[in-house]
Amino acid sequence: MRKHVKGNVSWVGYIDWELETFHGDDYSIMNGSSQNAYLVEEEKTVLIDTVWTPHRFDFVENLKKEIDLNKIDYIVANHGECDHSGALTALMDEIPDKPIYCTANCVKSLEGQYGKRGWNFNVVKTGDELELGGGKKLVFVEMRMLHWPDSMAAYMTGENILFANDAFGQHFAVEELFNDKADRCLLYKEALKYFVNILNPFAPILKKKLAEIAALNLPFDVIAPSHGAIWRENPMQIVEKYVQWADAYQENQVTVAYDTMWEGTAKLAHAIAGEISRQSPDTVVKVFNVAKADKNEVMTEVFKSKAIAVGSPTVGNSVLSSVAGWLEFLKQLKFKNKKAAAFGCYGWSGESVKILKQLLAGAGFDVVEEEVRSLWNPDENDFAAVPALVSSLLAAPPKE
Repeated sequence: MRKHVKGNVSWVGYIDWELETFHGDDYSIMNGSSQNAYLVEEEKTVLIDTVWTPHRFDFVENLKKEIDLNKIDYIVANHGECDHSGALTALMDEIPDKPIYCTANCVKSLEGQYGKRGWNFNVVKTGDELELGGGKKLVFVEMRMLHWPDSMAAYMTGENILFANDAFGQHFAVEELFNDKADRCLLYKEALKYFVNILNPFAPILKKKLAEIAALNLPFDVIAPSHGAIWRENPMQIVEKYVQWADAYQENQVTVAYDTMWEGTAKLAHAIAGEISRQSPDTVVKVFNVAKADKNEVMTEVFKSKAIAVGSPTVGNSVLSSVAGWLEFLKQLKFKNKKAAAFGCYGWSGESVKILKQLLAGAGFDVVEEEVRSLWNPDENDFAAVPALVSSLLAAPPKE
């Protein structure tokens, strides 16, 4: 079923209410999602993106109910990932000669995923245009590494719509389609989670691209991403948020993340959390057992934090595998301008705190010297070391 967006532009995507994970099981879905595809019907008819592979046949059949497929003049593939391109194989079986407009890297990714099928690719780069008739056109903007090498966006003149692909989206099912109809709290929660877990590794590139887009001085009436709600009410609000988030964002918050074997490290985690509140009552404190908490939700809180404390007991001359895996993901997200401290219990060799410090430094954190390293279960001497760790963690970093 199509839904009207603006002018002669319609949404023809798929709302995925049952989706629970994304990127395999690497991203948790709490409130559904959508794959947004768009149909532009001017003098020329253009389909912008498709949907995920499992829904390809439903997508094509639903599209047939809305339009004679032979009336489609052009297909725009803003990104080759299969949640956007997954219906292309079924669609191109119906209209095999229709031209596909995409970047050179997108040709590689589409042929890499679906094989060389003889599709009619038309390679575009930033500034290239596709005439729609009636004085309207699509202007292409490469969005390399946001978040694949093949990514791009398309701007429709006349209607002032930015088809932004994976920028400005959310994994969030919104039947009502638009940001002004969505639950605002959930919308921003999911938008932030999406930014942190998918786009933050490319924040330096994103900052430059946002500045480049701003320099074009284009009007934006609608920002239409490939997942979640479409921004039509004050669409620049999400651009302004991205500008903030991409600039080593932090709030007055500290997150304590740990796993424990026999509760000793857990006791230290909660002692550190309590001491943070005692020393700085206005600081928000979050505490998570990383073996039990959703990692994407935890990383969103870490992104908001100015500092973190990470704990693990020593096991096998190292740290718990739950903490090791979590720290590898932390490193991938490339957070900037944040401090960190390490703590943990041990019974024999006691390497965990040293290893945690090394891993945190490798993830780009400014690691404080103070630590809490407790033999067996923490006692009053161990708890007495907590205030110094917290004080160092809360102290402002030295000016460079």
